[in-house]
Amino acid sequence: MEKIDELDKKILQIITQNARIPFRDVADQCGVSRAAVHQRVQRMYDEGVIVGSGFFVNPKMLGYQLCVYVGITLEKGSMYKSVIAELEKIPEVVESQFTLGGFSLLIKLYAKDDADLLYLLNSKIQEIPGVAKTETLTSLEQRIRRGLPISINQ
Repeated sequence: MEKIDELDKKILQIITQNARIPFRDVADQCGVSRAAVHQRVQRMYDEGVIVGSGFFVNPKMLGYQLCVYVGITLEKGSMYKSVIAELEKIPEVVESQFTLGGFSLLIKLYAKDDADLLYLLNSKIQEIPGVAKTETLTSLEQRIRRGLPISINQ
């Protein structure tokens, strides 16, 4: 990966605040050509600096009333990859982290209601070979959602 320079950081700072901003506007703010912005953004995608883009959809508008975090304890840590492969098959699981501490994995999932959550836990997640136990935390409200700040001149 090439070094991220000040212009890259400035571009990242602008597009992380507004992913829909036209490259022309980014170029104007940075004092460079639109082609330069396009080339740099493409390079940052190719190098893995930028790892995604898109729109966030409100899960409640799709009928998902519950957001929960599930701590999963594995029978053996070495079962991590096979358990993740099975979790990837469950569309309601939207995030996973391999962790240190009280749980082997921490996942985030959405459920339509209590019955749906019970089904996901009992019939899907706890049936995965290698899952020893689960602990569920219900999110009441998300107040912060952001990426890391991009600092220029550091």
